[in-house]
Amino acid sequence: MARFFIDRPIFAWVIALLIMLVGGLALVRMPVAMYPDVAPPTITITGIYPGASASVIEETVVQVVEQQLAGLDGMLHFSSQSYSYGGYAMINVVFRNGIDLDQAQTQVQGRVQLAMPSLPEALQRRGLAVTAGTFVIWGVVP
Repeated sequence: MARFFIDRPIFAWVIALLIMLVGGLALVRMPVAMYPDVAPPTITITGIYPGASASVIEETVVQVVEQQLAGLDGMLHFSSQSYSYGGYAMINVVFRNGIDLDQAQTQVQGRVQLAMPSLPEALQRRGLAVTAGTFVIWGVVP
């Protein structure tokens, strides 16, 4: 079979181009609902604790919230980052594909509310933002 295409390179090129053309047409015409889930559903919790160092934010905010998040339904894992510049904390909670993101956001919001009395006063006044979306690229602070 390989010898057939080696002896007829123009025929092989035409078949390769036809396959690429059909693939391109299928990609353009495929409905968005048919695309596979690539990025897992993610809930991001952010907070600002002015004047605090990264280690203080880690100990007084991130660890307290992470303790409350343990055991959420459908959660795969969570990760966090703390920044000294601006006193910024970010926690990403990653869920398995197929989970209802609105329901997951409600669960996370409830767990964050449980953690609020244990957080520093400055952060209690400002609150924590809970947003739903896809995975956040680390190192990029909104």
